[in-house]
Parts: sequence; structure tokens; C-alpha cells
Amino acid sequence: MKVLLISRTIGIFMDKKIAEEYGFRLQRLEKPVLVMNVDGIDNSKGMIMHKIEVNVYYKNHIKKVRIDICNLGRTRMILGILWL
Repeated sequence: MKVLLISRTIGIFMDKKIAEEYGFRLQRLEKPVLVMNVDGIDNSKGMIMHKIEVNVYYKNHIKKVRIDICNLGRTRMILGILWL
């Protein structure tokens, strides 16, 4: 899958349709997260309401990471550079 890498973003984000297509079980967040665009305006696609947790394997390391689920439009995933 192609992933958008953004160095100014903290976290990992996946489009809700893709998460459902791959069969991930969405976990509802206790408190929704407001999404802001880079220009400071609220994102028109709405708040982040769900997350998934997955294990990422790299060489001899395993790390559990949280992926926030939201409506990304044509982008399938966003990988923030500070996710490790």
C-alpha cells in the first residue's frame, strides 16, 4: 500500500474505508479527536472517532502502535515521521 509520509505529523492515520476493507476491528475512542488542517482550519471530514492497535515488526523489534482512523479521502494512510 502506498503511504503518505509527512514529517510534521505526529502519529499514524488510516482511512476508515481501508481499515474496514482489511478487516480491522475499530475501537471507539473515549474522547473524539479534533482534526486540524495545516492552515489551522477544522477538517471538513470530521473528528477522529476510532483507532486500531497493531504490532509493527522491524528486524528483531516489535512495537505496538496506535493508528487513528479517519476519513482521508484519496489517501490510504499517513505515516508521521515521529511515530516511533
